[in-house]
Amino acid sequence: MAATDDRAPPLEIGLSAAIVAVEGDEPAILVVAPPGTEPGLPFGPFDPLRHRTLEIGLRAWVEAQTALRLGYVEQLYTFGDRGRHARLLDRGPHEVSVGYLALTRPPASGRDAAYAAEARFLPWYDFFPWEDWRGDRPAVLDETILPTLRAWAGETPTRHEAFRGLPRGERLRLCFGEDGMPWDEERALERYELLYEAGLVEEAARDGRDAALARRVAGPLPAPLGKAMQFDHRRILATAISRLRAKLKYRPVVFEMMPESFTLTELQRTVEAISGHHVHKQNFRRLVENSAMVEPTGGSTLKTGGRPAQLFRFRREVLQERPAPGLRLGLRG
Repeated sequence: MAATDDRAPPLEIGLSAAIVAVEGDEPAILVVAPPGTEPGLPFGPFDPLRHRTLEIGLRAWVEAQTALRLGYVEQLYTFGDRGRHARLLDRGPHEVSVGYLALTRPPASGRDAAYAAEARFLPWYDFFPWEDWRGDRPAVLDETILPTLRAWAGETPTRHEAFRGLPRGERLRLCFGEDGMPWDEERALERYELLYEAGLVEEAARDGRDAALARRVAGPLPAPLGKAMQFDHRRILATAISRLRAKLKYRPVVFEMMPESFTLTELQRTVEAISGHHVHKQNFRRLVENSAMVEPTGGSTLKTGGRPAQLFRFRREVLQERPAPGLRLGLRG
């Protein structure tokens, strides 16, 4: 009888960065996309011989791949699943991916300017079109997503779903605002995970998930649900969206994406771009004034096309004045 190899597979640590900027009215994500490949986040392995810390390693990989030196960075989450694309009896290295959120200002020459040959910004709603509620309710919800998820919710769940605690229908209700539940903009990750589990996104088909294979037999969707990304990168981006939307309400992170001076209209549009919701102009201005997070610069601009618009800057003293300065917009609904 042949001996079995009981040794644990080697462990590798990967570092991935979701780098967000707002260009005009669009939240954008910096991707690396070599010709003929799906876009992916800047990423690379952690090398303990060259990188003293995980964050130093991340910054080194981002600069090497995009020529961008990161400013604000925070760790998002550690993704330790046995890779989505792993196969039965796979004994290859197990990669633990550490995801980061980074915020930056957009390139001065616009979205099409590459920091490096294969790096460019793309709108994040290209990857998550159902998350943008600034106009009408996204048509893809009622045309494709909800009818298909309702049918999936009525099917017999798999034995692997028991640990989730909630039945499919309840998860659908909470994530997508069904049956009178409000749409919660912070559930971007949970919505993507539900779509993946139901086999409705390209990554699930690429990874050989049973639900995606069954979906292909039932017939293709009218159109892909957003652009696919390499590996788990759309999942990491969804995590970044959820984190950033929540953090707007209790930390002044929005100013990491603003120029040194800005109008209140520009600040409002940036907040709307990230949250995916429009905000009432007067309510927003009242909220900003009450927050004491900005102060006038004494200057103005004519670029709005009408009357001169007053310029403001972030008032950093607010960080010492109270523990959780943010814009509590109350967007859910």
